[in-house]
Amino acid sequence: MTVRSGLLPESIGNSGPLATLGRLALGRLVQALLVALVIGIVSFAMMEALPGDAAYRIAAGRYGYDMLTGAAAEQVRIELGLDRPAWQRVADWVGHILMLDLGRSAVTGDPVAHALSHQLGHSIALAVGALLFALVIAVPTGTLAGLRPGGAFDRVLGGLTVVFRALPAFLLSIILMLFFAVQLGILPAAGHGHGGHLLLPSLTLGIVLATVLSRVVRNAVAETVAGEAFQFARHKGLSMGTALRRHGARNAAVPVVAYLGVQAALLVEGVVVVESIFAWPGIGHALTHAIFERDVPMLQGTALMLGLGFVLLSFTVEVICLALDPRRRA
Repeated sequence: MTVRSGLLPESIGNSGPLATLGRLALGRLVQALLVALVIGIVSFAMMEALPGDAAYRIAAGRYGYDMLTGAAAEQVRIELGLDRPAWQRVADWVGHILMLDLGRSAVTGDPVAHALSHQLGHSIALAVGALLFALVIAVPTGTLAGLRPGGAFDRVLGGLTVVFRALPAFLLSIILMLFFAVQLGILPAAGHGHGGHLLLPSLTLGIVLATVLSRVVRNAVAETVAGEAFQFARHKGLSMGTALRRHGARNAAVPVVAYLGVQAALLVEGVVVVESIFAWPGIGHALTHAIFERDVPMLQGTALMLGLGFVLLSFTVEVICLALDPRRRA
């Protein structure tokens, strides 16, 4: 299986790097605007389609189920304008977005931007930890398998990849929690407060990402090693390590970086599940609570942040691929 980036136009070498970067940035800006509009409308429509009265859910989130009354729900309905037509509420949200205002949480009343700024930092720390674990696992194993494709190690790695890829993120989370927290007692099971709380959720996401990333590295290295440039370097007398470092690493890095950008959506999906299991106070955990409490402004703001983050990551991957591959530079 060969993974190609497919991110950059073939004619990129016909223009200067600044012009190319400008076109990429302009395209991503237009994409970000479309993402913001679609996410806001779809998130609102999905919440409206849920059964039950949103006013009762929001009132329960504010006052608790013990203090929930019909009068409290009616007060919430009037305060938030839930009795207005849906198109008016969507138009209000779009108007606030145009003024760079994400609104206020329907449950807590706090600004959505303030809550997300706190939660986003935790999610970024989790994503960075997962990426580091994935690279530590996938790069050496994929490289060893790619140097001898079809060998014993390559076959074993392929089998392990299938097994771990078949495990859902929530099941892998529970297995790691039982082993490291319950059996060995060396890591906390859930929560946050110090660096140890970050290890288990990061390891879970790292293994999920490394299962396919190792195969991408393996295929990239195998294709590079079989290339004429690498074979010529070996015939000149360079060792395998020197030839790989000088003539292979850069070529193999392009599809690996492209894959990491494409798979960011799966990583975000895993963040939502893993953060809920490990009680990690990130943006995925906030998204789960927003859905349960029918907190539409928080849901729209969280989904918008995830969508724009993916657009930004995709643009970053394109720039990195442009820097790695001289054929794509003017």
